[in-house]
Amino acid sequence: MSEPDRKPDSEEDGGYSLDRSFVDTVLQAVEQDDDAQLARLLEPVHPADIADLMEQVGEKQRRALLRVWGEEIDGEVLSELDDSLREEVFEEIPDEVLGEAVRELDSDDVVDLVEDLEPAQRDVLLSALDAPERAAVEQALSYPEFSAGRLMQREVVYAPEHWNVGRIIDYMRSDQAEMPEQFYHVVLVDPRMRPTGYVTLGKVLASPRTHPLRSLCEDSFRTVRVTEDEGEVAYAFNQYHLISMPVVDEDDRLVGVITIDDAMAVLDHEHEEDILRLAGVSDESSLSDRVADTTRRRLPWLAVNLGTAILASLVIAEFDAVIAQVVALAVLMPIVASMGGNAGTQSLTVAVRAIATKDLTAANIWRVLRREGLVGLINGVVFALIMGGIALLWFGSAQIGAVIALAMVINMVIAGLAGITIPFVLDRIGVDPALASGAFVTTVTDVVGFLAFLGLAALVLL
Repeated sequence: MSEPDRKPDSEEDGGYSLDRSFVDTVLQAVEQDDDAQLARLLEPVHPADIADLMEQVGEKQRRALLRVWGEEIDGEVLSELDDSLREEVFEEIPDEVLGEAVRELDSDDVVDLVEDLEPAQRDVLLSALDAPERAAVEQALSYPEFSAGRLMQREVVYAPEHWNVGRIIDYMRSDQAEMPEQFYHVVLVDPRMRPTGYVTLGKVLASPRTHPLRSLCEDSFRTVRVTEDEGEVAYAFNQYHLISMPVVDEDDRLVGVITIDDAMAVLDHEHEEDILRLAGVSDESSLSDRVADTTRRRLPWLAVNLGTAILASLVIAEFDAVIAQVVALAVLMPIVASMGGNAGTQSLTVAVRAIATKDLTAANIWRVLRREGLVGLINGVVFALIMGGIALLWFGSAQIGAVIALAMVINMVIAGLAGITIPFVLDRIGVDPALASGAFVTTVTDVVGFLAFLGLAALVLL
């Protein structure tokens, strides 16, 4: 295989990841200022892979790549870039090239590109658009952030509900039809532009020309208000197995459509956000972030963890006399807290995921709590027997074995209950459970674990 035709996929790291030798070849062409070689290398590569390439190389290498190849970049690559890199990349690309690249995109992709930019860069991109496209993007930007209006594309194929198959086919083939690059449904509207149903392209192509479109409508038809939260939109797509969904304004008139690729991107972002927040990391974090930015985002949560650790230490300090007399307690007490912390994290992760998918509600909270309590009790008894036996063999004291066994049962039951209750309550009072639950659950399991273990030790051993 010749060098320009080298595939960017790596079998070693997975069939869809960038091959290290391909990256090296690209960087070598950058060092040699060989724009022709770069064009040959990157021309057959998918825009998502080019975006990955820019994210994987260092800042200096990325700037050098854009200096040599930047004028060849297209809108799809910009759309695939990580949000944290877009502003940096935009600064390296000439305004006229940037404008040409943006003109290739659908309105929803343009909105996604410009909504987080500084006003000066936003004006550059918007000025490159034709007047109707610019008006559509500006109207989308007027809707609330993270709403269906920001997510939708204005390019939508619609037809009067009284049309038949032949008429819509002729219309779509005509010069007057402004067709989006990809679409899945023809939306039917009444005389007031209110959506009344939609028909899949497959049914349109498979039906006789005289067949009324109204008779081919899908049962899955739903609409969404332009101000609806994008998280709710993504939930509806996932829940009802939708491919696209018409968007309506406050008068129920058709203003756009949301397609499955955009909805799944939101769902993926929601999952990623929950995972990062469960770890106490900002959902804006990226591998491409600078050291100062990453440090600034993580410091607050490390400070919260320090506060909870100090609280747990204060509990331990109340039993310093007990620990001084029975040194074995200092050896064993981290085990109780650790097991409770792991059990709490397991319940917490399940609860946050269930809240996000609307599976955990007021209707089933008590059943879920009973289940988690029983799971904590059974697991607690199993590991209590194991740890009690280990403590007996280790320190030769049945009393110490009984103390740690009972403390472990108590802490694992409380951990299971806290892992469900805390995120549920936080969600009810309007606090993001993924963001705040971890610190509370850790505090509960540490404090309860140390209090149960050392309190029982004070009662039994002294």
